[in-house]
Amino acid sequence: MDLATLTQKANEAVTAGSDFNKKVKFDFGDVGKLFIDGANGVADNSDADADATVKVDWDDFVKLASGAMDPTMAFMQGKLKVLGDMSVAMQLQGLMKKLG
Repeated sequence: MDLATLTQKANEAVTAGSDFNKKVKFDFGDVGKLFIDGANGVADNSDADADATVKVDWDDFVKLASGAMDPTMAFMQGKLKVLGDMSVAMQLQGLMKKLG
């Protein structure tokens, strides 16, 4: 999976009437960013302001999305960092299943 494929999947997931209605940005470092605006049902690669920003290495994100890595363990090990509203990050579980 690459960033373009992930962005397309995210866009389809939030347009399909997801119950996720916040703004979250995934920062993959050099790979790029994924901005999900659940309130407006769009996802793109902009660097817009978000309720929460999740900083994670691309390879670790792929493992998280596929279920090969536990999000709680990734957070505890410092592989995943959340800036902003932690409760928004906690709401991502259902959305992550659609991105895997």
